[in-house]
Amino acid sequence: MAIASETEHIEKKALEWLKDGFDEETKKGVQSLLDSEDPTDLIDSFYKNLEFGTGGLRGKMGVGTNKMNKYTVGWATQGLANYLKKEIGSGSKVAIAFDSRNNSTYFANVVAEVLSANDIEVFKFKELRPTPLLSYAVRALHCNAGIVITASHNPKEYNGYKVYWNDGGQLVPPHDKGIISEVKQLNEVKDINFEFKSALIQEVPASVEDQYWENVLGIARKTDSNKDLKVVYTALHGTGITMIPEGLEKLGYEQLHLVESQKTPNGDFPTVKSPNPEEKVALEEALQLGKSVNADIVLGTDPDTDRVGIAVPNLEGNLQLLNGNQAASVLVYYILKKNQDSGLLNDRQFTCKTVVTSELIRKISESFNVPCEETLTGFKYIAEKIRLNEGKRNFLVGGEESYGYLVGDFVRDKDAVISALFLVEIASWCKENGTTFFELLLDVYEQYGAYQEDLVSLVKEGKKGAEEIAHMMSEMRENPWQEICGIEVKEIWDFSNAVKKDLGTNSTINIDFPKSNVLQYRLIDGSIITARPSGTEPKIKFYISVNESLESKSNYTQVRQKMIDKIDAFKGFLGI
Repeated sequence: MAIASETEHIEKKALEWLKDGFDEETKKGVQSLLDSEDPTDLIDSFYKNLEFGTGGLRGKMGVGTNKMNKYTVGWATQGLANYLKKEIGSGSKVAIAFDSRNNSTYFANVVAEVLSANDIEVFKFKELRPTPLLSYAVRALHCNAGIVITASHNPKEYNGYKVYWNDGGQLVPPHDKGIISEVKQLNEVKDINFEFKSALIQEVPASVEDQYWENVLGIARKTDSNKDLKVVYTALHGTGITMIPEGLEKLGYEQLHLVESQKTPNGDFPTVKSPNPEEKVALEEALQLGKSVNADIVLGTDPDTDRVGIAVPNLEGNLQLLNGNQAASVLVYYILKKNQDSGLLNDRQFTCKTVVTSELIRKISESFNVPCEETLTGFKYIAEKIRLNEGKRNFLVGGEESYGYLVGDFVRDKDAVISALFLVEIASWCKENGTTFFELLLDVYEQYGAYQEDLVSLVKEGKKGAEEIAHMMSEMRENPWQEICGIEVKEIWDFSNAVKKDLGTNSTINIDFPKSNVLQYRLIDGSIITARPSGTEPKIKFYISVNESLESKSNYTQVRQKMIDKIDAFKGFLGI
């Protein structure tokens, strides 16, 4: 085969996958890559090893060190097993869940086999279940770790592997780096122990799900008025269908309309290009159904049911999608007001958001005299805040702009089951009080200011794309802007070295954050622009937030357009 000299080391890596220890189907796939005259697929399959990012291990399925397959999953699991032996010793327990994606059941079985081969007790869900239930199961079963096989909202070509620690939250330092270190020491396929022990593999007891529901029903509102609310829900071919309709039924919602074409779990996601509730196109069928039944709220969840998108009737009565910041802001306001009205607020509570999530949440929290903690992007850091505050302060509610929210602390990851039920509860409460979800949002804007956000993701595939992303981040650090669109830059927060620079005083102050490749520009008018390479996808993301005062609901359309125009100007400045 003709291959450029600079890819010879990649070819050498690929040839290792033709040796004993790899199955025949894998060898056939690798040989096909080697025989191809175009080395692009070979390079993308072997130029690096999949690593844990903000969401764990995630990639396209296929052969190679940079793809999701039996062996990359096996190496990751063997590394986890070795780490557990060092950290815990004997007697470790791990819970496993999986979603509706192609090969999710297969990968879950591979994980169970490798763990049991290493004398680790395994609790595996019998059938697909939402990711948050795995988070709950880790703590309920006193496991040392948990694993869920999912690629969240990625397209059908992807799958992934999210690891949880004993607190039910996704891995944070030092455990993530510790496991990666163990994985990197595994150089050959023979290092993976596939000789499973079936006696160590058992199903997650049904009591775990029962206990979860007891916790949910203990904080959610059940009232006769719920039966009058018209709800449309789509599972987007994912795991949400296994729990969300049941939860709504338990809470007395009688007018539930399911998108029939999308309720059956299917890893090909045949009715959508990408099963991402952040994207309007993914919710088109739900919106059409919502319009036909005059729905009070429309909801859609991603395949592993940790994110939920919603649409509600606007002032004109037309269904309007809300972004993650808007839904999170209303959710935080409602939970705080609900607790205040019940006399349950105290000085030992807190909310939480990520650095790229709307500052509106902080304003709302502080108006109720409840502090708002802030974390790096990734819900695992919110889970870490909950853990670090155990016994000191209680977490009430929090979320991130990417449609992930949590109420209560018995789950330690974003939970679209709980979130969906509470978002529907808000719609029901509003209807009972002669208003709507959208009007409540505008009430919040009148009180605290109107906010508008946008997210631009630039996809940069492969090795070349990774280099382009690194160059973009380097340019923004080495040649910082003093103003953007004529608006003065007040501060630059560089999380790579955990410092913020005040451009007015030219002073530098340390910030209490773990180091991360994130750069944030804070402007004098309150606008915020953040650049962050994705930890799980070949993307660089630009988050833009602007705000304006809102004097009355009738002015919202004009104020919103003014904010959109400002965002568009920022995009033009950034060249995105």
